[in-house]
Amino acid sequence: MCGIVGAVANRDIVPVLIEGLRRLEYRGYDSCGVAIHGDAAPAAGRGLTRARSVSRVADLDAQVRDGGIASGTGIAHTRWATHGAPVTVNAHPHFSRDEIALVHNGIIENHDELRDELKAKGYAFESQTDTEVIAHLVHSLYKGNLFSAVHAAAKRLSGAYAIGVFCKAEPGVVVGARAGSPLVVGVGHGESAGENFLASDALALAGTTDRIAYLEEGDVVEIRRDGITVIDRDGNNVQREVRVVQAHSGAVELGPYRHYMQKEIFEQPRAVADTLEGVEGISATLFGDGAEAVFRRINEVKILACGTSYYSGATAKYWLESIAHLPTQVEVASEYRYRDSVPNPDALVVVISQSGETADTMAALKHAQSLGHGHTLAVCNVATSAMVRQTGLKYLTRAGVEIGVASTKAFTTQLTALFLLTLTLAKLRGKLPADAEARYLKELRHLPNALSSVLALEPQIIAWAEKFTRKEHALFLGRGLHYPIALEGALKLKEISYIHAEAYPAGELKHGPLALVTDEMPVVTIAPNDALLEKLKSNMQEVRARGGQLYVFADADSHIGSSEGVHVIRMPEHYGALSPILHVVPLQMLAYHTALARGTDVDKPRNLAKSVTVE
Repeated sequence: MCGIVGAVANRDIVPVLIEGLRRLEYRGYDSCGVAIHGDAAPAAGRGLTRARSVSRVADLDAQVRDGGIASGTGIAHTRWATHGAPVTVNAHPHFSRDEIALVHNGIIENHDELRDELKAKGYAFESQTDTEVIAHLVHSLYKGNLFSAVHAAAKRLSGAYAIGVFCKAEPGVVVGARAGSPLVVGVGHGESAGENFLASDALALAGTTDRIAYLEEGDVVEIRRDGITVIDRDGNNVQREVRVVQAHSGAVELGPYRHYMQKEIFEQPRAVADTLEGVEGISATLFGDGAEAVFRRINEVKILACGTSYYSGATAKYWLESIAHLPTQVEVASEYRYRDSVPNPDALVVVISQSGETADTMAALKHAQSLGHGHTLAVCNVATSAMVRQTGLKYLTRAGVEIGVASTKAFTTQLTALFLLTLTLAKLRGKLPADAEARYLKELRHLPNALSSVLALEPQIIAWAEKFTRKEHALFLGRGLHYPIALEGALKLKEISYIHAEAYPAGELKHGPLALVTDEMPVVTIAPNDALLEKLKSNMQEVRARGGQLYVFADADSHIGSSEGVHVIRMPEHYGALSPILHVVPLQMLAYHTALARGTDVDKPRNLAKSVTVE
């Protein structure tokens, strides 16, 4: 979602700010901007200056170059609209009386109240954003010390925010603050000694500094060329550990691929292999110190997640209940905290997130902890994320940086981690015989090769995609373990091709969705050779009887043949309980190639952002 980069240095820092925004483009945005302090070297008395664009960062870069914008102090931002349309006047940075410049990620819930208060004090508002409220609030509280003004302003804000701000009266100073949205400090060293940085993601600073300090909830930080000062929400001076973080910039290179989504689909064999690296056997130690004691105590699993991560949790429910025999609830994180629930102190709360900063999931986790849920585990792709720091246990997927908004390799690595969790809980509960453990481990080790075989189906899937190009609606069907995979397939298609797609358990067809079936409604069916196959075949006949066109991903031994109105692609092999990890890959490729044929922006679909850091 929104991205922040800020810096103070003795050199022109604008190229660093622009490059930082480029690295954050994958999060999704609809406008961008940069502001510099005109009295900070190498600028000369220009006052506060900014450039803003509702196009891409490349357009902003051209504006900066044409305008000769250069300074040793600056902030930059990519915005994903929450308040106000994506027009230049709403783009960040926002100014207050040409004396305060500010960028902001998040949502301020009490902005209307603050706006009325500031208007009464004579402040004029140019935008429709909640962010401009913060800029004027900081200005109204400024008494000669920006650090103190930002700390005082933060106490007045309700909601989620990460901000970066500088003021005309204090060249060479940038102040940041965070609550509910991530913000990191980059510490210059070596060739970058004597300069320091702010960013919403360490990736923005890759190639500039690898020394990163993660701010905690409520922190306010002042960065200067000669040092950094951090205070907590109560105003106490605190030290935040500086870590060496390898945010590899090479991960954002496309290489031979046309889009990041395509690249990430084809990276899945490696990503799953990396996620399984070091797994020699099934052991609670895979999930952190003290995991065995926690796992032996629990009698239930509660999974909290959003979007694609929710579907990985929904798949895991089938595994946990059938293999580990543990009752499992899966909750949409954005709904969980707003309903009355019955806490179970002996439940394991599992939160799933690619970024580890998903606002709804973080809020749900904190809500669960406030209810007395003390056993928590994060399945996450970012070791330094807020979610990983907030939970007692963790399993880190090793998908690498995922740039495409539509998640692919993050999903399959989440499933891999959740299957390991299932086996671990089953073993500790005496539900996993030694021969079954050995068989599952063998199948896990074979997964990367099996995924590579599935990727070889791409030419057949491209042929299907050409038929989908002219469609505006699609149904996806699955049964049992593969129903969540049907949901994920429908989500992928609607996300990037803008074809309206819905998924149902195949048995629900006759309870309503069958009314939609015509020869213009493709029906994508996941047909593994499992215990529900014969039931699924009956559901497929219901579709054909209404003239529907079936597109079936069938296991090689499922005895489903192509015929009039029945199009079949055969999967290389049947994979039992792990079949969902294989069956989702052709659905990803179908969505990708359909979107490609329709000419949509595959990696940056409209209205969507990669990391949803606002509620």
